[in-house]
Amino acid sequence: MDVNDVIGEFESYLRFERDLSPHTVRAYAGDVTSLLEHLGGTIDGLDVSALRGWLATQHDEGKARATLARRTACLRTFTAFCHRRGWLPDDPGLLLGTAKAPRALPAVLDQEQARQALDTSPTGEPKDLRDQAMLELLYATGIRVSELCGLDVDDVDRDRRVVRVLGKGRKERAVPFGAPALQALDRWCVHGRPLLMREGSGPALFLGVRGGRIDAGTVRRVVHARVRQVEGAPDMGPHGLRHSAATHLLEGGADLRSVQELLGHASLSSTQVYTHVSIDRLRRAYNQAHPRA
Repeated sequence: MDVNDVIGEFESYLRFERDLSPHTVRAYAGDVTSLLEHLGGTIDGLDVSALRGWLATQHDEGKARATLARRTACLRTFTAFCHRRGWLPDDPGLLLGTAKAPRALPAVLDQEQARQALDTSPTGEPKDLRDQAMLELLYATGIRVSELCGLDVDDVDRDRRVVRVLGKGRKERAVPFGAPALQALDRWCVHGRPLLMREGSGPALFLGVRGGRIDAGTVRRVVHARVRQVEGAPDMGPHGLRHSAATHLLEGGADLRSVQELLGHASLSSTQVYTHVSIDRLRRAYNQAHPRA
């Protein structure tokens, strides 16, 4: 088959059958394009040696282990797809091993830093009311920035203090939030959102200054700017607030399974990194306080 047809069908499979995000589809398509260029523009002769050869060139170019692990996952998906289509007699991706990527401990705010970042008095301007509501909701729920941007007004259940979130793989979950987030949302929805609404605003909960649905870049800038105001706090964006929320839940006694459900993690291993953060803090406190540490 023509290489462009192969890539086109693979993209369609990822988008419509796997329902992957546009970002993931672009990344996988780019990886496969690079692989096929390495093979001379054909899938003929695509075997495990060819896959390892391409990964070796990536390693020689200085790609990080995490990047290589992701690209290996892409290759497995691609070869399985080609095998099912009958373009390959067998699936060479099954023979690929994956170097385990190191998992660095995420930077988090301590509880006092989180309080300082959130305990501010909005000026009453629509943008300030919006920013405060977004920050409160991100920290209260630990939702992803993409999930925040996708929220509609009807996704917020004020009586039960629950927000309905559409996460990865279009999996829906309900996430509770507290009174401070509810108050900030009420101020935004009553006094801020109506002033930014335009004809094409639709049901989006959070709006940009031109009335359209808020974008992830704007949310990141808001979070970075607010956290920078806290002395001694690590620089972080929305994902840092997600890390902080998960860590503080565990430090407060929440069980790991509950935190997994709140964050929308498919695997418990993704949630366990936050226990490492808490243990690391416990160890530092022990070393500082115990006379025989």
